[in-house]
Amino acid sequence: MADEFSHNPFAALSGAGLPPGPENPTPNPSHKPQKNRGRVDIIRQNAGRGGKTVTVVKGFVGIGLPEKESLARAMQKVCGTGGTVKDGQIEIQGDKREEVARILTEANFRPVFAGG
Repeated sequence: MADEFSHNPFAALSGAGLPPGPENPTPNPSHKPQKNRGRVDIIRQNAGRGGKTVTVVKGFVGIGLPEKESLARAMQKVCGTGGTVKDGQIEIQGDKREEVARILTEANFRPVFAGG
């Protein structure tokens, strides 16, 4: 009964005319899997700001002030508006949630629209 499963249907095939396979396949070091850097909340606020709308990004875990400032600069450039990093949050002038979410996704964060 064990002989029934030992037959290899590909044994009669030849590799003539086929290119040789890699000797020692190694993974491509330049293609690393994308690391999920965690959830961040994107909130639109206008209370206490004189009626001006501000997009606030908060909930960053494990990144320092220099990286937040570089993300804020990238957001300001794409949105064409001003912004700042205050109290560990990124604030961008205007309702720019979609643009901010795209930048955060490219930086391997998981943006979530929270609040109003």
